[in-house]
Amino acid sequence: MRTTVEITDAQHRVLSAVAQQRGLRGFSALVQEALDAYLQDLHADEIELLLSLEGTLDEHEEDEEDEVRSRIEATRQTWRVS
Repeated sequence: MRTTVEITDAQHRVLSAVAQQRGLRGFSALVQEALDAYLQDLHADEIELLLSLEGTLDEHEEDEEDEVRSRIEATRQTWRVS
């Protein structure tokens, strides 16, 4: 599946260098490795909870949608980027 992920210029340079060192044309495989490692560290109950949330918002509840979007944006501001 294709998706867009925002990364810094520095991350892009490092990923490209590692991919080139491994003989890869791009760095999708590196991103997949990183995601697999991250997901492996999640606890099964945490994954189950996250998957159970799919489709739980009422499409017609704008206040709820705005609140969720606001909380997501606030959380994104605290993400660590190494």
